[in-house]
Amino acid sequence: MNDRPAAAPDDPGRCTSATAFAQYVEPEVPVLYRVALAMVRQPADAEDLVQDTLVRAYRAIDRFDGEHPRAWLLTILRNTHRNRARTRLPTLLRDDEPESGLLDRAGDGRSAEDVVVDAQFEAVVADALAALPAMHRIVVQLVDIDGLTYAEAAHALGIPRGTVMSRLHRARARIRTRLVAAGLVPHRSQP
Repeated sequence: MNDRPAAAPDDPGRCTSATAFAQYVEPEVPVLYRVALAMVRQPADAEDLVQDTLVRAYRAIDRFDGEHPRAWLLTILRNTHRNRARTRLPTLLRDDEPESGLLDRAGDGRSAEDVVVDAQFEAVVADALAALPAMHRIVVQLVDIDGLTYAEAAHALGIPRGTVMSRLHRARARIRTRLVAAGLVPHRSQP
């Protein structure tokens, strides 16, 4: 049970920690998980990181001003990740393969040719993503896959917005080069 007093009916501006947590934090949990997964690349580790972030957010919710909850939570997530990385022993064996679930698509009435081309396209993209340096891969994950804005990705990673944009440009160029080499997209002619 919650030992904190409920908000008084005559004070609509006052809310409990549980109410504030439900209002500001709970809607952002899916975003936190996607960003955590991009950071640690292991679903179980991402879940642990989000759990630690939620605990810290709950403890600090009384001090939160209610503005920009996503940025506030991403800062907690980033700091929690850094703190965990400092205290955790390095993992020698890691599975750096991309999530196969991201590449699977159910049949939807498309022709066999479309399915093969799509599967080949996705395989080339997955290989290109895996070949990117971590600093480029995480930016692609956050912006292109998770849908964060440049500013949100910059805040989540603790880097300037311009750095996010340049890393994303370089990463996209490398992915496109692989797609051109595989014959899956046309080569751009230079003007």
